[in-house]
Amino acid sequence: MRKLIKRKASLSYKTVVLLLITLVPCLSNADYKSFKPTAEKPYYFEDGKVDFGTYNGFRRYHADCHVCHGPAGLGSSYAPALMESMQTMDWMNFVDVIVRGRQGLDNKVMPPFAGNTDVLANMLDIYAYLKARAENVIGPVRPAKFPKIKNR
Repeated sequence: MRKLIKRKASLSYKTVVLLLITLVPCLSNADYKSFKPTAEKPYYFEDGKVDFGTYNGFRRYHADCHVCHGPAGLGSSYAPALMESMQTMDWMNFVDVIVRGRQGLDNKVMPPFAGNTDVLANMLDIYAYLKARAENVIGPVRPAKFPKIKNR
């Protein structure tokens, strides 16, 4: 019986050690320097700052989108606010709307941006900015950013 208890204890100890070996590098690397945006996690936010991509999304949004959708995605007489739709819109739908455009129920038209290389090249950044806004992670003003990382 003692051997069985020792064996169970050593197995759980080995399991804990294996978990620590696996998790500690992940936890120690979880910062803006190692952040890689994905459709599921498009932005990084910590201590009131966003990653450079999300900050770039703020800049690109205000260069190409805010004319119609208003400052910070709050809407205007030309186009709707984006905060509610961005809470549920996924990456693929976002890309579809940007590339092909959309006819709204109220006859407002989102033109296609397939020909705008500035928007196309920065779609993930714009998506990150709008997702962070819609999830109330950042406010309507210019977000603070971490320093830009080379080779992003």
